[in-house]
Amino acid sequence: MARNKPHARKLRLARALKSNSPVPVWVIIKTARRFTYNPKRRHWRRSKLKV
Repeated sequence: MARNKPHARKLRLARALKSNSPVPVWVIIKTARRFTYNPKRRHWRRSKLKV
């Protein structure tokens, strides 16, 4: 990927980076294990972004 990215693409990549985290432990405790994993979790090698 190019070193110089368009600003819109950079924002999309940053949003994807932030949304790729697991569910926090305090949320799992608060919801009594109703939400234990993030279904939108993405692995960098398995599935690619359409950016």
